[in-house]
This record gives sequence, C-alpha cells and structure tokens, in this order.
Amino acid sequence: MPEKSNTAIEDLLRLPEVAEIVKDHNPALVARQQDQPPICAVFDQPYTVLEADGRYRFEIDRETRRRLPGIIGGRVQVVRGRDALAPGQRENYARRRNIGIVFSGGPAPGGHNVIAGLYDAAKRANPDSRVYGFLMGPDGIIENQSVELTAEIVDAHRNLGGFGMIKTGRTKIDTPEKMQLSRETCKLLGLDALVIVGGDDSNTNAAFLAQEMLEDGVQVIGVPKTIDGDVQVKDADGRVLCAVSFGFHSAARGFAQNVSNLCTDCNSDMKYWHICKVMGRSASHLALEVALQTHANMTLIGEDLADYVDTERLEKARRRGDVDFNAYGMTLRHLSRVVCDGIVRRAAVGKNCGVLVIPEGVLEFINEIQVFIVKLNTIIGEYNHTHDRDFHADHPLLENKLEYLRRLARRSREQGAIAIWNERDDDLFNDLPEFFQDGLLTERDSHGNFQFSQVKTERVIMGLVRDYLDILWEEGRYKMGIESSYYRQVMQKGGLDADAYAPVLFRNPGAHYLLMKADIISEKTLGQVLADAGMQDGEEEVPAAVLKIYKKSVPKFKTQVHFYGYDGRGSHPTRFDCKYTYNLGLTVFSLIANGVTGQMAAIRNLELDFERWEPVGIPIAPLMHLEERKGKLALVLEKSLVDIHSNAFQVVKAFREQWLAAEPGPDHYRSPAPIHLSGATEEDRPLTLFLNALGQGDT
Repeated sequence: MPEKSNTAIEDLLRLPEVAEIVKDHNPALVARQQDQPPICAVFDQPYTVLEADGRYRFEIDRETRRRLPGIIGGRVQVVRGRDALAPGQRENYARRRNIGIVFSGGPAPGGHNVIAGLYDAAKRANPDSRVYGFLMGPDGIIENQSVELTAEIVDAHRNLGGFGMIKTGRTKIDTPEKMQLSRETCKLLGLDALVIVGGDDSNTNAAFLAQEMLEDGVQVIGVPKTIDGDVQVKDADGRVLCAVSFGFHSAARGFAQNVSNLCTDCNSDMKYWHICKVMGRSASHLALEVALQTHANMTLIGEDLADYVDTERLEKARRRGDVDFNAYGMTLRHLSRVVCDGIVRRAAVGKNCGVLVIPEGVLEFINEIQVFIVKLNTIIGEYNHTHDRDFHADHPLLENKLEYLRRLARRSREQGAIAIWNERDDDLFNDLPEFFQDGLLTERDSHGNFQFSQVKTERVIMGLVRDYLDILWEEGRYKMGIESSYYRQVMQKGGLDADAYAPVLFRNPGAHYLLMKADIISEKTLGQVLADAGMQDGEEEVPAAVLKIYKKSVPKFKTQVHFYGYDGRGSHPTRFDCKYTYNLGLTVFSLIANGVTGQMAAIRNLELDFERWEPVGIPIAPLMHLEERKGKLALVLEKSLVDIHSNAFQVVKAFREQWLAAEPGPDHYRSPAPIHLSGATEEDRPLTLFLNALGQGDT
C-alpha cells in the first residue's frame, strides 16, 4: 500500500471526526463527570448541626488516654439537618474558612468525590472559603506544596477514579520534626481545618495531628479509605458505625469482572487452572466479595484457614493421652492438600481446568508462616533501632540475610538463653524454597507491614500443589475422567468391544465419567493389566484405541497466574462509591463547621438502603490500641478481618461444593455487570454488605 504524503496526513488530522476520536475524554466519561450523586436527606437543608449519640461505648486503651488526652473524650456525633440556626450559630457556620485536604496511601476509587463534596459544602456555606489540596500526599503538608482547588479543577475529576487531582503518597508524619513542619504549613496557609483521607495508619496519623494542633486551633478530620475493606468500625458492643471503607466496592467489582472473564475462558478452552491473587494485605474481604460476584470454583479465605481444627490429629493425640497443638490452624502443607482435592475431583469428571482465587495475605493465616513473619519483623525492627541503620541496606543479598540469622541462632545456642531466633527456627527456615526465604525477608513497607504483594504467594502454594499432584498420580488417585460415550465411540472406531474392556480398564465401569484403575500409571502398566486379564499377549502392543483412552486419562495440569490489585484501585468508582464518597465530603464539612476535631467522617447504615444512610462523626482516639509495628508496640487503628460467623461468609461456605462443580454438567459461574452509574441493574451496595444486613432490619 503506498504511503500517504505529509499533506494527506495533515488533511486527515484536520478532519473533525479524527479530532473527536482522539479526544482525551469519551462521551461516557463526560457523562460520568456531569453526574450528580444523590445526597442524604440531612444535606437537603441549608444547615447541619451535630448531636452526640451516647449509645456507643468504647474500651479505651490506657496508652491512648495518656498520649491523646485532648481528644480522648470525643463521642459519636450524628449529623442533623436544620432549616435555621440561632444568629450566633449561623454566623459561625457560614464564616469564611481555609480547609486543607490530603490523600494518604494507595489510591481508592471515589477519593475525588470526597473533595467534591467538601468543596461544594464549603462554597455553599461561604463562597469565599478556600479549599487547598496538598500535593503528593503528606509530603505536601511537610513541604508546604499545595494548590488552591477551583471549580474547574474539581469539576474535571467528579466521579472519576484515581487520586490524580492532587496525587498521593505514603509518608507518615511521625516525628517531632515532621509534626512541626506540618504545623508551620497550616499556619502559613491560615488553615482552619485539615482533612486526611486514608486507611488505618493515616487515620491514626490524623488522631495524633489533631492532638498536636489543638493549641493552634486547627481541626483535623479523617476519612476512611482503603480498597482492602479492613477499615470497619464497631463499638465495644458490636454496633456497626462504619460497615466498609470507600473504594472497596469498586475495586472488588473491577477484580470480579476480570476473574469472571477468566471463568468464561476456562469454560471455553477447558485447558487451564487460572490462579487469581487479589489484593487485601491482611484481610480477605476482597476475595470474599469476588467469590460472591463470580462463583469461582475455589476461593481461599485466610480467616477461615486460621480457624481450622484438624480433628483427626486431635483424636490421634487423645488416644495417646496427649494434646497436639499443631492441630489448631491450617498448615501450608494441609492447605495445598485442600487445593489438590478440588483439582482432583474436577479432573475426575473431565474438568481439567478451573478458577482459584487467593487473597494476597493468605499466608499470614498459616501457622508456621505467621511465626516467621512476627519473628523476622521483630529482628529487622530491632536491628534498625539498635544500629540506627537499615537492615536491608546492610544485608543486600539473601545470603547476607541468612548468615545474619545463622549468627543469631548460634548465639542463642552458645548463650543457652531463650532467643527470638534459635537453631530450630533456622533449620525450619532453611527448608523453605530460596525464593520464599527471599520473600519473607523482603523489605517492609513504610508502616512496618510485611508486603504480601511482593511475595509470590501463588507460587508457594502451587509449588506444593504440583508436588502433591505428582504423588497422587503415582498413587493412581489423580486421573482425568473419560466420558463413557466418548470411550465407546473410540473403542467402536478401533473395532474393540467396549463392554469387555471396561471392567479391565476402569474402577467404575458403569459410571458416566470413567476413571482408570489406580495401578495403570504408564503404558507399561497398561499393557501388564491387559495381559493379566487375558486381553492380549504380554508381547503385543496395546491397541491404538485403548492407548488413546489411556492418554486421555492422564491429566495435564497447566496454570495461568494473575494478580489483581493496581487495576482495581485505579478503577472508576461504582455508583455506590460515588454517592458514598460525595456524602463523606459533605459530612466532613459538617464536622468542621460544627467545631469538632479528631473525628472520622463516616456514613452509618451503609448496609441498608440509601434512604437509611446516616452521616456521623466517629472519635478516632477511642478506636486505637497497641499493636506490633516494626518490632515495637505502637498505637494504631485495628484492622477488621472477615468475620467467619457473618452471613456473607456462611453463604460462600454453604455454596463451596456447588461452585466447585466437581460433578458432570456445567459450572455455576456468575457474570457481574460492568461498572456504570445508572440503570436498574447497577448494584446499590457490595454483596457482602447486603448479605450481612439480612435479619438485621430492612434491606
């Protein structure tokens, strides 16, 4: 084909149709930006007030009370709408304010709408109020890098995913120097309030900033954000104040769409096991939601594994008059056996394929791995503190790290004292594959958390699975089921009597799916079985038809590995997250306008219909407790794990067998709808929230 001239290309580029096609924003995106989320009824009125709700009780940590005395007495505040206020209240509510907002940690769909809701509420109360966005996360506060947000900037990001408006970062304001620089920034900008949008660590940071800035008169408000879904708030009596953080629903739907596509591929090609690792750090909420959205054949839930009890081991120990403490909690080896069982059972009915969902933090719930993580976290944290240097910088190679551990083990033996790392630990650790040792010794994140996303979790599990499948094949327990009609067709074409051969070849000759006998594991053993049954002479070649059936019975275990994380957190928000975050932004302004600090903006009743949603402020300090971080105890917000007694988990557990589909017939895959903002088919909340609300009121 002849090349176009430069003139022809220039003419082409001037066409309006080309300009329309290559625009940054497509029509659907423009419609998304222009969509106005519904607002809670209290925000329909011109003013809001706060009403303390004394029903909620918190068990307060003594260390929290000592370190956060100025905000420890905060109570849950319910936002109420008002048509009018007393003159003094009205002037205070509508006074000009300077408000700063910052994103902290990884992106989560919906963050832009928090800014939009705050911006709209602040400008409605007083058009002269200013909202500043700190750039690149908390570094923007420390270094006084900000931008005043305008209607043009905010409107360009409404209902869109990511944190592109002001970017984000993972720096913590956790030293006196950083705290002082932050205070200076707030003074220079004349801030009345600072809003921190982040996860558990970021909201912990918000509490300390609120305490530090009390004397400066700067209010600090937190907003719960994380796709992991592990920022959930209940009081000491189990009453739910915040059912889930924003971004969870959108990320889960994004992951589910991808996993569903693999289910479709699996059902079409019948060739691969798709191993899908999904983000979730320490909790399995995302994996649970993906299971409900897709009906993947197997989904591992870490919290369920931690609750496992090996009754067979307990019984053996009881007969010995002993107690086997290793019977409590799932071991890595037993987990691989559970996965193998599903693979073998599906293969037996001709399904040499499937979809397995693994939460990235699943290893944290495995006994021996958890012990290693805790010990190594402490060793690394202690090294950094004692030497005032970085462990990973001083020990860049795996061999350097292993030698350091060996020295600790030798020292524990020579000194004869109880040590955190002893020779038994060293021996067990050296039994692990090298890549897994390297993974367990990987550098911790800025908060001291073990980075499960950096560990090839699926490789660890599937390596053990492959090894055990080989054993099961050699024992004759891992076979591909042969459909009886196919068997008869092949035998008839080969001129052989299918009925005569069936009892010799198969352990279940009358079944719909036929399984080769356990001792037929090679062409040689196949010939021997036929000879022993008098079907042929020992020197004869196995008939081609029989050989074809045998080869069909040999499973070829092939996998495709996928990781879903960054794609989901970069998704556009669902309708649920759009309206959730916009109303969070409105709630933030209500808390600021009514003078509170050290509070987390939240929406109560997220698990119920939108008409039941109730904006609230939750005091952050009473939620904090001591937890090990970087080898030391630190005050943090507790992560919320999957409740294995919840309706959502119990439903998934009840359907495990059906979704495994280890029987003749179709799989039971579910196809979730794509993310959009309108239409009767769009979900109004996460499926886990919907199920957990059943039996607790109207849904």
